[in-house]
Amino acid sequence: MKPYIDEFGYYLRGEKRLSQNTVKSYTKDISSYVDYLMNIRHLVEPKDITLDDLRAYLTYLNRKKVEDSTRARQMTSIKSFHAFLKLEHHTENNVATTLKTPKREKKLPIILSIQEIEVLMKSLTADTPLELRNRAMIEMAYACGLRVSELVGLKIADCHLERGFVKVLGKGSKERIVPISEVAGLALEDYLKKGRPFLQRVNQTALFLNKSGNAISRKSFFLILKEKARLAGIYKNVHPHSLRHSFASHLLERGMDLRLIQELLGHEDIATTEIYTHVKNEKLREVYLRAHPRAGKDS
Repeated sequence: MKPYIDEFGYYLRGEKRLSQNTVKSYTKDISSYVDYLMNIRHLVEPKDITLDDLRAYLTYLNRKKVEDSTRARQMTSIKSFHAFLKLEHHTENNVATTLKTPKREKKLPIILSIQEIEVLMKSLTADTPLELRNRAMIEMAYACGLRVSELVGLKIADCHLERGFVKVLGKGSKERIVPISEVAGLALEDYLKKGRPFLQRVNQTALFLNKSGNAISRKSFFLILKEKARLAGIYKNVHPHSLRHSFASHLLERGMDLRLIQELLGHEDIATTEIYTHVKNEKLREVYLRAHPRAGKDS
């Protein structure tokens, strides 16, 4: 049954056009599922899987203490796998059709206030090639609302500073055009003129380089941002996606249409973008409770 896992991965990448990280997560889930079916249920072919086998595996999963988001993803992986098996005629029946994916609790994202963004940006130095790079990366991540994978995946050819936009390769290899703010554009220009030439070691097309001259990794940017936020006196659990969340939330606060924000973020479904309306409503409630004379419990 193992070869079907690789086939499933090709299907997710080629047909469903899912991101590399999503494909990796789904195939890892299915590897565990297949191991269970082969070693515990002693099954050899997908056509041998029954609803009882699936239920037995779900019971096995329930014994493990995992987050709701992980459980929901595992269920989605299994449903997708069985849909794939039926589609490719590896089975006659899809035994997972009645499987209900648990609803994920929508957690409000961690967002920096406009004031915190200002404090962070003002704290960034630009006196070495690496610091010029760090400032440009953080400015770009916030100004363009980029995912960290999109940020570290940028090529020099993707940046069109004279025209004020960057071409971004998002999830599912979908391209989108995102405007660059003047401040971010200046930070990027400084890095390209005074920083990147000193980091270049080989014929490297990546925009942001590490000290060895290779494309910087997502983990490196995560650690850089964490350290810069700490040095700026920001003690929220800041991570690269916080800048993307802040970008969207601040645009919504200032009156931008949700559909335009959806396009800028590269969200396929407007429902994904609507999380920021919840953030806005929460903020309005906080302001109301602080300001209204009869909002307190003792009023």
